[in-house]
Amino acid sequence: MARPDKAAAVAELTEEFRESSGAVLTEYRGLTVAQITDLRNSLGQNARFRIVKNTLTKIAVKEAGVDQEIQDLLVGPSAIAFVHGDVVEAAKGLRDFSKANSPLVIKGGIIDGKSMSAEDITKLADLESREVLLAKLAGALKAKQGQAAAVFQALPSKAVRLAQALADKRSQEAA
Repeated sequence: MARPDKAAAVAELTEEFRESSGAVLTEYRGLTVAQITDLRNSLGQNARFRIVKNTLTKIAVKEAGVDQEIQDLLVGPSAIAFVHGDVVEAAKGLRDFSKANSPLVIKGGIIDGKSMSAEDITKLADLESREVLLAKLAGALKAKQGQAAAVFQALPSKAVRLAQALADKRSQEAA
């Protein structure tokens, strides 16, 4: 029978996997406590960085019904950043921190139930933030509306010019 503290840890991890929009697995070997604290602070409210035991995490992954490919990544000292906000922003924070602190290695993760490799997480981090992408979309939609308005405005004026040209041609032929 499982010890109550381990059962509680598994239940907590299972709940984290179910509630989070993403989870990024990292290896933290070589980081000091101060560096881990800095990482947690840099992620802010967007993500929760937890050092986990691989055996308990494997059980939690199974209970949460998460993609089983993540179990292959649970080797060596593991920590997981559970993302509760913008996944791109959290991925950027982890990528930037790993560039500044080489001991932090991004192994991969799960975003919206789909497993992702370390390269996929890095590509995700290269995306612009949600706000910037929404602003670009709004700008593109506004430009298309302006183009549509110009087309609709041009149709009547072209029809009037065509009618005037036909009238001028008939008057020249009559004369």
